[in-house]
Amino acid sequence: MITIILCFILFIPIYFILFRQYKNPKDSVLWGRKWMYKEQNEVSEAAVRYSKVVALFGMIFITVLFLFLFLSQI
Repeated sequence: MITIILCFILFIPIYFILFRQYKNPKDSVLWGRKWMYKEQNEVSEAAVRYSKVVALFGMIFITVLFLFLFLSQI
């Protein structure tokens, strides 16, 4: 049971980052790279869709992982 609690606490920031990436994909794609550009950059629609899909699959995977861990402990 302590494993589930520890994993849950450690994955909260990752889950938050994935949720932020899903809600604001344009900001997430340029996160940490804005300093390289002089002017405002445009992110392609393909990059936005890819970012959203990766974030969604990551959140689903983490949720399924926690469900599996919780059900295996019962």
